[in-house]
Amino acid sequence: MRILGIDPGLRITGFGVIDKSGSDLIYVGSGCIKTSEGELPARLKSILDSLSEVIAQYRPECAAVEQVFVNINPKSTLLLGQARGVAICAAVMNNLMVAEYTALQIKQAVVGNGHAKKDQVQEMVMRLLNLTSSPSADAADALACAICHAHAGVGLGKIPLAGYRMKRGRLV
Repeated sequence: MRILGIDPGLRITGFGVIDKSGSDLIYVGSGCIKTSEGELPARLKSILDSLSEVIAQYRPECAAVEQVFVNINPKSTLLLGQARGVAICAAVMNNLMVAEYTALQIKQAVVGNGHAKKDQVQEMVMRLLNLTSSPSADAADALACAICHAHAGVGLGKIPLAGYRMKRGRLV
């Protein structure tokens, strides 16, 4: 199964693609989509177009997206939510099933500690995918999201998905 992990952001959206073969996780690719300063609609379109290109290039079977947490600044939270919505739309428009995970679930699945720091997540992503160098923080978060989905319900984190169902292309 090929999984696309997405770490949404308005300035930088990370993406990571892995293959799951049995219990093996294989790194396929990762990177960041950076938007330039400017009007919000143009930035959102840039994320949508770029993620659609990533999906066309790597042909994942499903996508995993990190859920938004509430920041102290409500405006930042709303902007992040819009970037996240565009990421989900890109996946759904390309007929991908979308699963959503909290940062706590992702860290638990990858590091074994839901309160792990970013550098710990990067280190474990490197180890789990046998990478020789560390991906950027945003790409590592996206790869961690994909790893979390690969292990959903079993193995690391034991994140139960039983009882969830599909609604408009999303696990609910």
